[in-house]
Amino acid sequence: MAVPKLRPVRLFPAQSAPDAEGNVQQAVGIADARQISDRVVFAAPAVQLILPMLDGQKTIDEIVAAVGRGLTRTTLEQFVAQLDDAALLDGPTFDALLSKIRADFDSSDTLPPAATAAFAEQLGASEMGEEAAQSTSDERYERGAARLPSLMDQWIDEVLKNAERPSFDTLPRAVMAPHIDYGRGWMNYASVWGRMRVVDRPARIVILGTNHFGTSTGVCLCDKGYETPVGTSPLARDLFDALTKHLGQEDSARALANRYDHEREHSVELQVPWIQHCLGKDDAGNFVPVLGVLVHDPSVASGASYDGRGLDFDSFIKALRAAIADLEKAGMGRTLLVASVDLSHVGTVFGDEGTLAGDEPEQQQKRDKVLNHDREMLQLFEQGKIDEMLASMAWQQNPTRWCSLGAMAATLKALDVPSKTSAGDSGAPGGRGGVTLLNYVAAMDDQGLSLVSHAAAVIE
Repeated sequence: MAVPKLRPVRLFPAQSAPDAEGNVQQAVGIADARQISDRVVFAAPAVQLILPMLDGQKTIDEIVAAVGRGLTRTTLEQFVAQLDDAALLDGPTFDALLSKIRADFDSSDTLPPAATAAFAEQLGASEMGEEAAQSTSDERYERGAARLPSLMDQWIDEVLKNAERPSFDTLPRAVMAPHIDYGRGWMNYASVWGRMRVVDRPARIVILGTNHFGTSTGVCLCDKGYETPVGTSPLARDLFDALTKHLGQEDSARALANRYDHEREHSVELQVPWIQHCLGKDDAGNFVPVLGVLVHDPSVASGASYDGRGLDFDSFIKALRAAIADLEKAGMGRTLLVASVDLSHVGTVFGDEGTLAGDEPEQQQKRDKVLNHDREMLQLFEQGKIDEMLASMAWQQNPTRWCSLGAMAATLKALDVPSKTSAGDSGAPGGRGGVTLLNYVAAMDDQGLSLVSHAAAVIE
């Protein structure tokens, strides 16, 4: 704390609690960018002058002298103590928290609910109304967990009520669904999973997600099942074992070294309640086993890990193909791939200038730019031209911040989906192998500060 080093954090606007006269002050929230600590420190916006100086090189006195503007040693020491208490500084407090989290992670066969638990609690509070203020977190969670399945059915009914094809005829080889929060993404979750309610159950499911907060620089595996408000899905152990066999000891170690990145990673977890609800349980009362994989961006460094030390994209794809083939040849059932994908992320929340909302030509042009770019890239994806899509994204430097190129590319390459020249071309003998886009949504807040797009698709 005498020479404080700030860990990776994210800042967000906040307000102080109202005073006796109802006045509020603007504030900034400081949270863990890696989501290891769930503590948040609130401070005056002026602390943004201090944070860059917490680099582990400057003493408290040096920081006070550099900032000036009336900052005192006592004030800075108190602020640094808050950061340390929230495990936002490198040091013993953070080390102890990290050790506990990793010990808890390794002691259980399943990951506890995180994003889905938060949604269930919010849903429960909404259901309880005024009673929510007097309820416990557990009570709100239980109420929300009981309500969630019927809410998913309600969303499915709304999305598919006028659909020409309200269900898939057979189990597809893969689907693509969003991993945005349910409030902004329910229409595309429902568009995919609602159509899965009548198909044959797969033997296992691979969910290919995005590593939003972790430290892995390549493909990151997890040897856990998933618990959600709907129930518990076990690990697809047969596929995990086959995959690590084909990876070999060295590459398996690379893939699992940062398995803790899966703690609180929403891109895999948010698919699981839909899988549980729409595919149900087998005769023994078990949900479909799942394997979660976080895939890095293969448009960077041609698929190599970002630092050369993680598991590269091509090695993972080769092993995944072989593992799936082994299980199918052994008569162990089919494997469903799920690409958990969000697309563009634009707006001031992501560092862009100016609002996206409004009818002015400049604002319309900003929105059109996002929609046109999404349309062009999704067309390449639908045509199976994944290498062309990645090359285009690399050349343009991913201008609208698509966050799930790895999951999209891994899905098509693992299934060896052939290219096709038009939307009506199957791309393969007998019509097999086609990508069909089911729906597209660009979700923007009322102020136009954030726009996140996502899509639903099926690969048959």
